[in-house]
Amino acid sequence: MNEKTESRVLLVYTGGTIGMSRNPETGALQPFDFKRLRTFIPEMEHLHIHIDVQSFDPPIDSSDMTPQLWIKLVEGIAQVYDQYDGFVILHGTDTMPYTASALSFMFDNLTKPIILTGSQLPIGQPRTDGKENLITSLEIASAKNAIGRAMVPEVCIYFNGKLLRGNRTTKHSAEEFNAFKSFNYPSLANAGVDLIFHEANIRRPDYKRPMVPLTRIDANVLIFSLFPGISEEIIHHVLGMPVRGIVMRTFGSGNAPQLPWLREAIAQASAHGKVIVNVSQCKQGSVAMERYSTGYQLKEAGVVSGRDMTVESAVTKLMCLLAQYDEPDEVRRLMSCDLRGEISMYGG
Repeated sequence: MNEKTESRVLLVYTGGTIGMSRNPETGALQPFDFKRLRTFIPEMEHLHIHIDVQSFDPPIDSSDMTPQLWIKLVEGIAQVYDQYDGFVILHGTDTMPYTASALSFMFDNLTKPIILTGSQLPIGQPRTDGKENLITSLEIASAKNAIGRAMVPEVCIYFNGKLLRGNRTTKHSAEEFNAFKSFNYPSLANAGVDLIFHEANIRRPDYKRPMVPLTRIDANVLIFSLFPGISEEIIHHVLGMPVRGIVMRTFGSGNAPQLPWLREAIAQASAHGKVIVNVSQCKQGSVAMERYSTGYQLKEAGVVSGRDMTVESAVTKLMCLLAQYDEPDEVRRLMSCDLRGEISMYGG
């Protein structure tokens, strides 16, 4: 690398399509040694960034991502936080929004970029989207403003020319290069001929306070969706499970069937300390439980509005809060608060 480097970035490879190469004998995709990364992307030599590389051993498919591995990522970054200007995590696309959301809640007062990226095609293939995604992510992770602070001190996902807030992002396509969208919040930056940062959309930390890693997770939660005809037996089974938190995916702006047994079951579960969060099955828009009686009944039963959170954000936020607080009412209060830019403060 060029000795006159301007920034230091740590690149962490967890696994995923971007780091796969084709075995010439079997034709099967297999992870390649990321120490040979510059062989695949010689353009990295021209970035004037000092890049160190770490890799999960063994690399994992993103379907195998777990809360324990989120903790491993947070602890690893926290240990070297002062040594780098930014961090890039290469990650499989399937669960990337879950990891990005979780990390956003596990870093309190983040002052440096943590950029997750990957690809739909392996980096060694001629038509790969991995090269541009990786190179631009490294540039974003190293970018500073006029006074030397990070341009984007957030956990983000960069993919196909767009930098999105991690806890606002969901995967919407398994085939397009444009695999991710943020339906309820605009992009933080766009990469075309120029790299354009939308500073008004970017959160700023309190630089008088340190970054604090939060390394406890309570994964004792579940997600379930309402559907027309859902039976009383299923509802009682779900609400009676030994979990502390439930993300309930409802209709439209947070509505549910007006069934007396449903209201009673939800109210009883809430009274027993379960935190139930209302998130819409719609990808765009916000839960507003006071809009219709079909939603207001849930509010009266103790359900918390997830407002315009993604499912990925709601479940990982719930995991983090349940690990920090024993009192269900405090978890409910904080689930309705905007902690990391995951919520727009409108709706009810």
